[in-house]
Amino acid sequence: MPYSHLNDYPADIRERASRVRLACFDVDGTLTDGRLTFDSEGRELKSFHVHDGLGLVMLRKVGITVALVTARASAVAERRAAELGIQAFTAVSDKLACVRSLAETHAVSLDEVAFMGDDLPDLKVMPHVGLSIAPANAHRWVSERVHWRSARAGGDGAVREACDLLLAAQGHAERLLAEALPTGVQA
Repeated sequence: MPYSHLNDYPADIRERASRVRLACFDVDGTLTDGRLTFDSEGRELKSFHVHDGLGLVMLRKVGITVALVTARASAVAERRAAELGIQAFTAVSDKLACVRSLAETHAVSLDEVAFMGDDLPDLKVMPHVGLSIAPANAHRWVSERVHWRSARAGGDGAVREACDLLLAAQGHAERLLAEALPTGVQA
């Protein structure tokens, strides 16, 4: 059975997603709910949704380069990226320059880049990439200026929705689902 949700996406979004070879994600407000929590020792705490992590791993599995690009210095984000086998760029003052450098390093045009973010530091990147995405709870100034918005909020599966879009548009969703099912069960 073909991936049934692919037609839920507008044709222009499917086309943009089909070209993506580099997917970059903001952290706070995108991979997390945007809250900054510190313990009594001043150590930063963050909660990540496990669905988002698996989505990022699946992107890697199909050959899409994945990177976290965040303006905050964050050992927690660096650790999560290491667990997922992806790169993290933290304390980034110019996200567009970072994304351009990543694209150049991986021989990818900006038209083949997806970027997901939720607030003002992400806006500089959005008009330059092939697919800009915001979580459902992104600041209005951002959500009004992206190609596509997830139905879920940052930190609550929004990144997985973006990953699923990319996987479906590039024809990988059915195979990944079939690989996950027990032998003899059809997708």
